[in-house]
Amino acid sequence: MSKQLLRSTFTVGGMTLISRILGFLRDMVVARYFGASNGADAFFVAFRIPNFLRRLFAEGSFSQAFVPVLSEQKTLYGHDEVRALIGHVAGVLGLIVVLITILGVLAAPVLVMVFAPGFVSEPTRYGLTVEMLHITFPYLTFISLAALAGGVLNTYGRFGVPAFTPVFLNLSMIAGALLLAPHLEHPVTGLAWGVLLGGALQLMVQLPFVFRLGLLALPKPSFQNAAVRKILRLMVPTLFGSSVAQINLLFDTLIASFLVMGSVSWLYYSDRLLEFPLGVFGIAIATVILPKLSADNAMRDAESFTRTLDWALRLVVLIGVPAGLSLALLGGPLLSTLFQYGEFSAHDTEMATRSLMAFSFGLPAFIFIKVLVPGFYARQDTKTPVRIGIFAMLSNMVLNVLLVFPLAHAGLALATTLSAYLNAGLLYRTLRRVGVYHPLPGWGGFLTRAALANAAMAIVLWWGTGSLASWMAWSVLARAAHLVLWIVVCMGVYFSVLIVSGVQIRSLLLGRSPTIAAAEKTAGLGSQ
Repeated sequence: MSKQLLRSTFTVGGMTLISRILGFLRDMVVARYFGASNGADAFFVAFRIPNFLRRLFAEGSFSQAFVPVLSEQKTLYGHDEVRALIGHVAGVLGLIVVLITILGVLAAPVLVMVFAPGFVSEPTRYGLTVEMLHITFPYLTFISLAALAGGVLNTYGRFGVPAFTPVFLNLSMIAGALLLAPHLEHPVTGLAWGVLLGGALQLMVQLPFVFRLGLLALPKPSFQNAAVRKILRLMVPTLFGSSVAQINLLFDTLIASFLVMGSVSWLYYSDRLLEFPLGVFGIAIATVILPKLSADNAMRDAESFTRTLDWALRLVVLIGVPAGLSLALLGGPLLSTLFQYGEFSAHDTEMATRSLMAFSFGLPAFIFIKVLVPGFYARQDTKTPVRIGIFAMLSNMVLNVLLVFPLAHAGLALATTLSAYLNAGLLYRTLRRVGVYHPLPGWGGFLTRAALANAAMAIVLWWGTGSLASWMAWSVLARAAHLVLWIVVCMGVYFSVLIVSGVQIRSLLLGRSPTIAAAEKTAGLGSQ
């Protein structure tokens, strides 16, 4: 079981890694030519609004509702029934997102007022944001249909293509900045056109692979189809439950629009670094386990269900925790190395570092949420994560107000981190309470060893990396060389301590908890 899941996770993670690397290249281009200027702030808002809806409808609500139902249909019915369902869902989804897109384009001035009210007092920045939102909003239609194609491919075990398609968005935005921007009255709008083209490409690339499965069906809306109605019913609550983090980020943007110029951009760049491990690792695991958990639920295999969740949670501790810790300690050097060129100043690096440190400590919680939520959606329980998510979202809003005054934009990031831990803790407690998840043996010793390894890595990084000012004084090549060196060092220290302390990493990756428990017992740490 876990060997196949691990292989699929590496596939998704590897494809996502390529996309994220190109995403960094894209952000380096944006930082170099647009920095943290009014134009950059305007674009980030114009991109964040449809991108938020993408995660709400495409990666969030729709995927979490569609994949479990499609997996159930695949398990219980034949190929023709599944193909017909895909055609009905494509018709309904397409109709809904096209209507939302039209409304979004028409209401762009109002949307900017709602999501970035601080821009209204600056006509130039406000007008530029509205202009770019007209361009970027149709991206929602393309990317939602791309999510449908990706959900079909994931359900049938074809994880690589959907994970790779974001590469085309990054390439399109880079082309927009380098090739199109110099010819436009407002160069930054070249990025907006790149977003639109990237969304179309992400859909078109996946269609041939759906066709090869014999599942490419003409869109045929049918609101009366039982499975379609079930998906729509499941989608309604998941609109909040699967996208609380994105709603929190939008609220951060709203408040940041009232802060000093650059605040929106500083949050964006720090969030982009956070998204790297979250996408490569967290979303990869969540993508892979949702079809498996859905199939386990359809087959009423409770033991396999809890084993899958337990395996995923151990991977979060193994990789997610040290990733967040190292990102916090290396945040300044990372930002300086990747973005401090051209229009992106040393001051911008210092400000973005503050919010990145606050975000980084929340990385394990963000990943835990990604892994725990499928435990509910696979069972077609969409109400519980919603209740928890709304409570966490309201808590984040209160924390935003309390922390923004003493910490400015970094306070917004810290509020998001604290609310994420609250969200993850409540999800975990609920899964335990209802008896859906039972931790397998070996957790006590594993957590002890992981804590020792993380402490050793943190001490080495804190002692050896030096001050941010020293990094800024180096050349680009010197920064890059030192960054690679310390990444290798921290990985070496972390995994060396794990191995020396007795953690059998290969067994852990393959989900062999009894082996881990035996190793812990031999080492004298016992198990829980």
